[in-house]
Amino acid sequence: MLWRGRRQSDNIEDERSDSGGGFGGGLGGSPGQFRIPIGGRAGGGSSIILVILVVLAGWYFGFDPSQILGDGSGGLVPGGGQITDSSGSQDSTGAPASDEMKQFVATVLAETEDTWTGIFKASGLTYEDPKLVLFSGQIRSACGFASSAAGPFYCPGDHKVYLDMTFFQQLDQQFGASGEFARAYVIAHEVGHHVQNLTGIMQKFNQTRQSMGEAEANQMSVRIELQADCFAGVWAHYTAQKGILEQGDIESALNAAKQIGDDTLQKKMQGYVVPESFNHGTSAQRQTWLARGYKSGKLSDCDTFNNPV
Repeated sequence: MLWRGRRQSDNIEDERSDSGGGFGGGLGGSPGQFRIPIGGRAGGGSSIILVILVVLAGWYFGFDPSQILGDGSGGLVPGGGQITDSSGSQDSTGAPASDEMKQFVATVLAETEDTWTGIFKASGLTYEDPKLVLFSGQIRSACGFASSAAGPFYCPGDHKVYLDMTFFQQLDQQFGASGEFARAYVIAHEVGHHVQNLTGIMQKFNQTRQSMGEAEANQMSVRIELQADCFAGVWAHYTAQKGILEQGDIESALNAAKQIGDDTLQKKMQGYVVPESFNHGTSAQRQTWLARGYKSGKLSDCDTFNNPV
């Protein structure tokens, strides 16, 4: 990925010196919280946002998509406590010896800002940039306490993406998903949840899942997660048009999607799969929806609620 020398986002909050380490478990705390597994103007015309708002929000949910979600959270990988390896060269503040990775994160975030600003603007809407919080070990968010054990996540309550960058090492070493664009996919997936938040999709999900049983809620979570994967693919589509991607970048992102599928993770962690417990999607599903967004670049092709997944 040809990211060096490009604009870096100012929407980075580096809390690594304050967050500390040694906190086990996953997300906790706040009422209504749920844990679901992640420059240049984008084209496509004004119909793109209108289609997603009408098709996804209106047809399926029957609500005003301008509403903003107040609580809840979305993460890239299912469950808590699955990411346990915290190896890596760090100083006493939790900051890496070299902050090149912070520059990478800031650049990728800037690219998502430019793309989504263009997509929203094409429909006369205003995109609100999310903040990205870097932390080490544990952090308090509007969604409660979070540990790096839960992986990267988005908190709709404060419109922030939370990332302990040691996850990138784990993505490579534990999951076998290496490459810069695999890491970029992680960020783009969480920003995809932010897009869902801004359009009200997450809010309605939070409301409707209250009356669902666990299995049904898990199935709906899968659709939320696959849509975030598709949105990440849409971002990758426009990023590729800028000439930023290198050979093998998309393949590395697709491999990352494969390695963090529910079935693949369950097989690796416990030796068998429990399909009714899936809440992120299988490896094949995650790859399919990421590739779908990348191929078309159209949000209307990310309708995981009215189409088979």
